Amino acid sequence: MFLYIPALASKFLVSAVFFLLTMAFYSEEKTEDYLFKIVLIGDSAVGKSNLLARFARDEFYPNSKSTIGVEFQTQKIDINGKEIKAQIWDTAGQERFRAVTSAYYRGAVGALVVYDISRRQTFDSIGRWLNELHTHSDMNVVTILVGNKSDLKDAREVSTAEGKALAEAQGLFFMETSALDSSNVVAAFQTVVKEIYHILSRKVMISQELKKQDPTWTGNGKTVVLQAEGTPETGPELKKGWCCSS
Repeated sequence: MFLYIPALASKFLVSAVFFLLTMAFYSEEKTEDYLFKIVLIGDSAVGKSNLLARFARDEFYPNSKSTIGVEFQTQKIDINGKEIKAQIWDTAGQERFRAVTSAYYRGAVGALVVYDISRRQTFDSIGRWLNELHTHSDMNVVTILVGNKSDLKDAREVSTAEGKALAEAQGLFFMETSALDSSNVVAAFQTVVKEIYHILSRKVMISQELKKQDPTWTGNGKTVVLQAEGTPETGPELKKGWCCSS
């Protein structure tokens, strides 16, 4: 699905449009067990749209143009007999489309932060994208750093070691991909979806155990948030960081 949002659209209008689109998804007849919203972020022309096309439709567009506004796709994944619907949002990387920021991130529980291994400036921008993600996301988001276009070996400007080092420093998963030859594309998306599911499953199990121990336990009426390890964490303090690299 494609949505065009004029560059000068007001933040109120953009938020309203995103709300209607999101509600349209939730109003559909649900057959899946879980629905996870995942966002693709990174500079323009790093290959976000082709990563999504390869994952969702097994397609690649060598002459694809920069995304204007927002596109999204859904893909179903089976994990331990549970049907997970990944709702994946792709937006333009250009600064003139940043009016969509807050609404784009709202409700996201996963993110792929993408750079182009053949363009160092896209790697240098990762810190800005992570700051934006942490500023506008509603909860601690499971995040993977993706070095795309790994097929461009002769044009490489960012080494695999540099990508891994940044991911480890920021507490992120890490993987290099190629939308052109499909390398690691499915694995990158599945890494995020599976981690969200496993964290959620652990929280559900902990909640059930606490209820068994104390039938009156309600979590003090606070929201349980996603975090990597430990017991449910409540309140405004969210644990940052997600470990591992490929």
